[in-house]
Amino acid sequence: MRRALNLAALGEGRTSPNPLVGAVVLDGAGQLLGEGFHARAGDPHAEVGALAQAGARARGGTLIVTLEPCCHHGRTPPCTEAVIAAGISRVVVAMADPDPRVAGGGIARLRAAGLEVIEAVAEAEALRLNRAFVHRVSSARPLGILKWAMSLDGRTALPNGQSQWISGPEARAWVHRLRAGCDAVIVGGGTVRADDPLLTSRGGRTPEPLRVVISRSLDLPEAAQLWDQAVAPTLVAHGPIGAPEQRQGTARAEATCAVLDRLGVERLELAACEPDPLLEALAVRGCNRVLWECGPELAAAALRQGCVQELAVVIAPRVLGGVAARTPLGNLGLEGLDLVQSWRELERRDLGGDLLWQLEAPQPPADNAKPSIPEASTARPGSTP
Repeated sequence: MRRALNLAALGEGRTSPNPLVGAVVLDGAGQLLGEGFHARAGDPHAEVGALAQAGARARGGTLIVTLEPCCHHGRTPPCTEAVIAAGISRVVVAMADPDPRVAGGGIARLRAAGLEVIEAVAEAEALRLNRAFVHRVSSARPLGILKWAMSLDGRTALPNGQSQWISGPEARAWVHRLRAGCDAVIVGGGTVRADDPLLTSRGGRTPEPLRVVISRSLDLPEAAQLWDQAVAPTLVAHGPIGAPEQRQGTARAEATCAVLDRLGVERLELAACEPDPLLEALAVRGCNRVLWECGPELAAAALRQGCVQELAVVIAPRVLGGVAARTPLGNLGLEGLDLVQSWRELERRDLGGDLLWQLEAPQPPADNAKPSIPEASTARPGSTP
């Protein structure tokens, strides 16, 4: 099963809206006959690849798979039927599939066909691997990671606004790998105006993650690296044209939209220009995991609205100072330390001379529970220097 989990991880960042799945086929003596993993949405599932390698030798053997085999027709036929047709006698499953189209149906189909099914082997590891997929299916929003780099005194920029570079090259390379494992990278209009970011994985994955700009004001520059769609796709999310928050006025907002349309940049009009409805829209597009690389106010809004489940904080051994220097987060609305919860540590390690600290939320806010999504759109989820 650990081999199957390692295989599953090879598809990270490429399988959405599908989960990460790995499979191994053994003969009766425990010898390896075949293995496979789900490489990307639309490609054969892990079980099919492993069975194809095993061929006729799979008859009477054991299939070890990290996720309950599917039992419905999607872009590919049901894996349960391929497993039964191959003559497999026993199936070992790490975790049940939370997708309501499966949800135990795959295991029931295998047992009805006379196969022995063993469940919950290395279940915790499998759930951890697919935490983003599970979160999207259960909450109708992708799992959100909020990342920032700061100095020892908690600053993300000097008082004059200069911020490049607080962290070292090893940390920046790690961020590129982090992006490669996400379906979308989100910033606000202020970041576009101040930094003109590229927001790619620097070739860490193909295609690149969708670059998302959420802008209430639509006060965006006519020229920006994000508008080059040959590098990676970009989506600009905004509220209704003429909304009060468009401080430059309706004419300015309309002019910005005209420029974006001419450049081929996709736009998404939200009923409310907030993190929560944006993530609901990205979940429908099939995004399992998104990365917030935004300024303090948008980051605080994402936290307040339950759109962040993990933190990735890079701490550089520098002191920037300055009373007015920028910090990672705006006001979270907390008025007492008794209301402040501690985040759980996932990992802490060195990145060159910097410290990486990854944490997860203590628990999802109860008032942000969402119904599950029956099926994500097949539209491509189109994931800072």
